[in-house]
Amino acid sequence: MDSTKSKMLDEQILKCVFRYRRLLSETELCAKEPCPMCLAPHLAKIQFFIKQQKPIHFILPAFPAKSPNPFKVLGPMPDMGERVALQFLQSLCDRIREIYAPGAKVTICSDGRVFSNLVAIADENVTLYRQGIIQILDEIKANNIDIFNLDNVFGEMSFDEMRKTLVKQYAQPIETIRKRVNTEQRYCQFFNGMYNLLFDDYVVLSPNKSRAQIEIECNARTYEVIQRSHAWTTLVAKHFPKSLRLSIHPQPYHSEKIGIHTIKTSDPWGTPWHNAPVFDGKEFMLMKRSDVESMGATLVCHNGHPSHYVWSKKPLSTQKL
Repeated sequence: MDSTKSKMLDEQILKCVFRYRRLLSETELCAKEPCPMCLAPHLAKIQFFIKQQKPIHFILPAFPAKSPNPFKVLGPMPDMGERVALQFLQSLCDRIREIYAPGAKVTICSDGRVFSNLVAIADENVTLYRQGIIQILDEIKANNIDIFNLDNVFGEMSFDEMRKTLVKQYAQPIETIRKRVNTEQRYCQFFNGMYNLLFDDYVVLSPNKSRAQIEIECNARTYEVIQRSHAWTTLVAKHFPKSLRLSIHPQPYHSEKIGIHTIKTSDPWGTPWHNAPVFDGKEFMLMKRSDVESMGATLVCHNGHPSHYVWSKKPLSTQKL
């Protein structure tokens, strides 16, 4: 393949992915049409795979485990939210194959084990959730998606030892993270998003504590979550140095990470593991379980487990996909 055709193809593949970008802001022109600076961090990586005629490889830290907050989710196991999101990722690989014969692959870098003791999730539920994800991948025949997690790296250790080793080998000091949160807008936005998720859960899980006490504890936990998130990112980059980095979280326009929508949501930070899926007769979207139930939606079960809600009175307001 000559260099001109290869260059046209790499932009075509990237714009296929950018159709589903999840951005921190939708106000700039880049939100509608990615500029050269949006594309620049990713083109060389796509070229690497094109030159070898190999599938474009994406990594996505996501699908950790269900939130322990019963007002948010249907339970500890994957449900229709995860199924729709995984079907989307497989369909994205299929779309890329239509324009580039080797297609694409996505490795889900499941980070539930990384954070479980900070977000009040039992390691047993992390394991069950991962098994549920693997089952869904098999059921939907998602042959272009696989899973990588902390167990793959430190499998001979206990779960606590895995986390301690991750921090010891790959993490930045908390003070470094605190300084960046206080001085860099991107870090501040990430901190606020993570803090709100933690606070919402711990208010429910710690009914005997005051809100002030929970605020203090969640503030400290959020810095640790960010510390481990960065450590996990560093570890994953070491194992997959040539791969394109997707993110489930909103990202700046010119980021080295591509924020991506996998399912429609009622808020920019919504994920299947912090929400319940609801079908309005046309499409699925994610909302807090308590909000869906307050509307009077009907719960649907699949194979004896809660799957999703059905709401038929009017279309739901959504984030774009």
